[in-house]
Amino acid sequence: MTLPSLWTIGYEDADLYVFLDTLREAGVELVIDTRERAQSRRKGYSKTALGLALQEQGVRYHHLRALGTPPALRKTYRLDRDFAALKAGYTLHLATQGQALEELAGLASQSRVALLCYEANAGECHRSLIARRLQELQLVGEVHNLDVTRR
Repeated sequence: MTLPSLWTIGYEDADLYVFLDTLREAGVELVIDTRERAQSRRKGYSKTALGLALQEQGVRYHHLRALGTPPALRKTYRLDRDFAALKAGYTLHLATQGQALEELAGLASQSRVALLCYEANAGECHRSLIARRLQELQLVGEVHNLDVTRR
């Protein structure tokens, strides 16, 4: 059995049109928003506006709030930028999110899915921890991180 691949993308410093082009070029069919709060100060990246922009490109949008970083962890990370501490806390949170992980895996088995969050560098974002956990559970295979900053 071949496991589905998974894509990830962050929108930090990304022009919305470049972001959308990157998804289109990768053949992404469904964006899973992994932000706890799907709001953004960046124009076009809040839940409703982003969902509409994606829809215009033929890409579906789904907010999976349960996989967002809990507010206390997010606040601490903003202050200390200690990804090791965030990783430890988020890994504990992720251990309680079996239903959301199963939902995500099911969606990834049916469509080309990209996990969305803010950080440009997937290695410094909780979306990499989600992807790694799905790989550990053997629910997804390869993970491809889309880079919108190299355009």
